Amino acid sequence: MKTGDARKMEANLTALAETGIDLRLALFERFFAAFPVRFESFISVDAASRRMTDETLQMMLGLAKGQSWVWPLVAELVFTHRSYGALPIEEYDAFIDITVEELGIALGDAWDADCAAAWGRGADALKYMIRKARAEWKSAMPAGAPQLAE
Repeated sequence: MKTGDARKMEANLTALAETGIDLRLALFERFFAAFPVRFESFISVDAASRRMTDETLQMMLGLAKGQSWVWPLVAELVFTHRSYGALPIEEYDAFIDITVEELGIALGDAWDADCAAAWGRGADALKYMIRKARAEWKSAMPAGAPQLAE
């Protein structure tokens, strides 16, 4: 992450709130279009979409701020996602990328190359952390335990 990223990201989230746009709607529409089989994994899309969108944005912002709470949250989420089956890393990556893309679309003219770069660094850091958590959980699980998809 780069100095100033957190400030830009916070300003983007404030601007998003001012637009009144509910980012999760377009985000989940695109995610389910890309991964239609995943729709069946959700008991309540409304509840999960709110939480997942907020957590994804918060984790990227937390990484930009160097917050220590991000790692334990990512590690926990990666572990608990095992109950939905072996989720391919491509789904995690796509969800994060679509989140950033939809944020840019929602912000319109308020979105620029610096904003895209800041969120891109946050997305890359979160993807790295997810991979790290998956590797650590895989190595910690006993033989025969359900594994994470590669």
